[in-house]
Amino acid sequence: MDYQLIDFDVRNHVAHITINREKSFNALNLQAMQELFHIANRCGSDKGIRAAILTGSGSKAFCAGGDVAAFADDPDQVQVLLKEMTAYLHMAVSRFARMNAPLIAKVNGVAAGAGLSMSACCDLAICAESAKFTSAYTAIGLTPDGSSTWFLTRLIGNRRAMEMFLTNRTLSASEALDWGLVNQVVADDQLDATVDALAEKLAKGPTLAHGGIKKLVQMSLNDTLESQMERETRSIVDLSTSTDGLEGVNAFVGKRRPDFKGE
Repeated sequence: MDYQLIDFDVRNHVAHITINREKSFNALNLQAMQELFHIANRCGSDKGIRAAILTGSGSKAFCAGGDVAAFADDPDQVQVLLKEMTAYLHMAVSRFARMNAPLIAKVNGVAAGAGLSMSACCDLAICAESAKFTSAYTAIGLTPDGSSTWFLTRLIGNRRAMEMFLTNRTLSASEALDWGLVNQVVADDQLDATVDALAEKLAKGPTLAHGGIKKLVQMSLNDTLESQMERETRSIVDLSTSTDGLEGVNAFVGKRRPDFKGE
């Protein structure tokens, strides 16, 4: 597929995904969501991709959400449009969530609406000091999409999620860190280097184990203690005979650094 609105390349086992609509503050239209789904599907299928970074072009916006202007173009067809847009967006989120490679949100500016959702659905999030986070949905009389009612509630709790959704409160970078929405805040000019270093570290790790952790954490609030511990047993048993599992144990016993292959 020829990507026109999202830049995509893989370097040293790290997928770099950049929404390239800077003039529209990286808002996602239908085509961008289609491309994002295709990229997410590719990242989940390519074993050579062992970490991924999601960001927006420029320095003002990570992603300003959906392209609201398109909603007004044809009111008679807006329901059809929204069903199609959310179908691609939600499939992209699902593929990112289920892939083994950890996904890092590099939040370089405003994350609003679906942009807030995309930052929340990533496995890790690092933002610049100038970044801001807001829901914005009820400001246009709509409800959230893009998974934020699932991920955001788990990240920051029900009360704070409701506050963001109902009041459209804007969080600064430091507030986002305090609330648990992001893992780290760095100076704007240090964002690229910080995220690149983290992605490279993850890409050298045991990718199947990373994927197993993602699955376990996602299920942890949905079942009983005993059911979750059974999942833990099955996961660690399965990975104990994987290439990386055997390498990790042998490296520990041999007192050397493991050389993981992501297998």
